[in-house]
Amino acid sequence: MLCSLASNRASSPYRTEFKLPHSETVNQHHRTTCPCPSRRLSHPPASCYINRSIREPPCFIRACESDSSELPAHRAFFALLHRSTKPQLAVQPMDAVEDIVIAGAGLAGLATALGLHRKGVRSLVLESSPALRATGFAFTTWTNAFRALDALGVGDKIREHHLLYERLVTFSASTGEAAAKVSLKMQGKSGPHEIRCVKRNFLLETLENELPKGTIRYSSKIVAIEEDGNVKILHLADGSVLKAKVLIGCDGVNSVVAKWLGLPKPIPSGRSATRGLAEYPAGHSFGPEILQFIGEGFRSGVLPCSDTSVYWNYTWYPSPADGDAEESVGKMREYVLAKLRDARIPAAALDVVERGEMGDVVSSPLRFRSPLALVRGSISRGGVCVAGDALHPMTPELGQGGCAALEDGVVLARCLGEAFGAGGNQEEIKAALEKYAEARRWRSIQLITAAYVVGFVQQSNNAVIKFLRDRFLSGLLAKTLVAMADYDCGTL
Repeated sequence: MLCSLASNRASSPYRTEFKLPHSETVNQHHRTTCPCPSRRLSHPPASCYINRSIREPPCFIRACESDSSELPAHRAFFALLHRSTKPQLAVQPMDAVEDIVIAGAGLAGLATALGLHRKGVRSLVLESSPALRATGFAFTTWTNAFRALDALGVGDKIREHHLLYERLVTFSASTGEAAAKVSLKMQGKSGPHEIRCVKRNFLLETLENELPKGTIRYSSKIVAIEEDGNVKILHLADGSVLKAKVLIGCDGVNSVVAKWLGLPKPIPSGRSATRGLAEYPAGHSFGPEILQFIGEGFRSGVLPCSDTSVYWNYTWYPSPADGDAEESVGKMREYVLAKLRDARIPAAALDVVERGEMGDVVSSPLRFRSPLALVRGSISRGGVCVAGDALHPMTPELGQGGCAALEDGVVLARCLGEAFGAGGNQEEIKAALEKYAEARRWRSIQLITAAYVVGFVQQSNNAVIKFLRDRFLSGLLAKTLVAMADYDCGTL
């Protein structure tokens, strides 16, 4: 039997993984004694070997190999087997190297993958979830985002299903009166403005459907990154290992890739957000406009996505006075409705919150990357870079987080497409990622800073700021939203 196993191992391009028999005693021993970092993943005992950073034998075998003569038959067999097969066990062919691996199938990851596909460059997208995630329900898609979507070839597919806004109206939560009205039909630097509220799942599915089958690998989370010359060795949570020439981190606020690059963790803003989506099968009464309600320590918005669906959001400064509001969706809904009623919000807007689906996440603390961290930090190094929320997490007041992620995807695909078109050697790849980093660094700093300042002014309870906001600043803040969207990331 041992000879047969050894023969199979020698003739296969894959190294063999041996499974231990199911035994509660063995599994309990493993859970309590295994020193390897992946013990938290509840992996089978023999799979300790899958993690290349562990040079010791699997914990069960190591504990047993001292005297196999006194062990149960199956334990003695594996102890003997370990002595005769010292080389590491693995589950991946170790000579295969992917050109480009993208961590995360969110907006930035899928936009980058699609841009590369349009340029004739293959990529592999690793998504930690078992399916596409559409947290957040919808997001404001400004002019700059539609320029990016047009560059990717999907802009018209999104337009067909979402309303085009004509104006933005900001109400004072203190007086209930309209504090500012801004037309959204104005001309920008590169043409007319275009703003819609796009359902996130619809956009993600549209991007996915444009990609070749097999581009996205689900349930694949990167937990560790190593370097082997110019190649990145990626350890996944399931124990498998991949190699890549280029690694692009689009893995969100808690990015493993950003951490590897040395970027500091995002900073808490002190604010939280909740949101929902209401469906009106027979149609709703809202016009093609964005409604904002600001002041009294919160900012809320009501945005129709289509003739039958309306998105709403609410951000505020949490405090002990909130009580148990964040314990459940029901309690959070009642908390938001009470705050909005006190601010004399129109009944139609209250109805959106009352009937809206809120999902499983009750609320989310808002975090942002320090602009100084991007001035000094590494957005790219060698064959590794970050994009989307892994690069520029920001507060939502500008509505630019998702839009900027789409910009990132176009710019990154253009830079890497040119590099791989010219041969794709390591120096060309490095230069391409440095070009991308410089193009996105200052744009990211500008958006993060503006979003934080706008949010602070909109939600401040300071008497002076409140007076200035209601009398003078509301119009300026609304125009700032439009100005930040007047940007063109270019074509592929």
